[in-house]
Amino acid sequence: MKIDILTIFPNMFAGPFEESILRRAQDKLLVEIKIHDLRQWASDERRTVDDKPYGGGPGMILRVDIVERAITNLKLKMPNEKTILLTPQGHKFNQQKARELAKAEHLILIAGHYEGFDERVRSLVDAEISIGDYVLTGGELPAMVIVDAVVRLIPGVLGKEESLNEESFNSSTGSGLEYPQYTRPEEFKGMKVPPVLLSGHHAAIAKWRQDQAERRTRSRRPDLIKEND
Repeated sequence: MKIDILTIFPNMFAGPFEESILRRAQDKLLVEIKIHDLRQWASDERRTVDDKPYGGGPGMILRVDIVERAITNLKLKMPNEKTILLTPQGHKFNQQKARELAKAEHLILIAGHYEGFDERVRSLVDAEISIGDYVLTGGELPAMVIVDAVVRLIPGVLGKEESLNEESFNSSTGSGLEYPQYTRPEEFKGMKVPPVLLSGHHAAIAKWRQDQAERRTRSRRPDLIKEND
């Protein structure tokens, strides 16, 4: 997979993609992540990418001609290529969307900033995504979140693929929350590991985990149960 990110603050991405699983995925050539300064597609000496909004109002708006120029330059014309605009007005990102994007060959993520972008930018993209019902200073952090969630789903990125089947929001576990996990010490300040996990009885352990996952989901995220009913 190839991921291109368009931003006017490329230095914000200096750390997150250089550590842990994302770093290893790039080293194994399973994903190529490129950060692009949108200003390189500006045509004036000051490398201007925004302007005042027509009709008046506060802030500056990203120009559609600059964004279009950048997208056109980055597109590889792959069969499964998606251009995504990161905006609070987009569809809410979830694990299902992450799985969908993980099947793409090429992603172009556009991180908006300031007061937003010219409305005509929407005509240039395949989808609009929000990571939650709140407003951030720009689309850079949402881009990082999406890349992290998507890349870990690419085959070969995680050491044990079965771990994907056991985690929260996965369809194989009913799209609910994950069951509790324990490791050493067996007892800590009076809190003991549930005896069933020490029994070696795999069927009993599997049932306990399923029951615990359902109980936790009903208690903490009942909305997930309603979505799956």
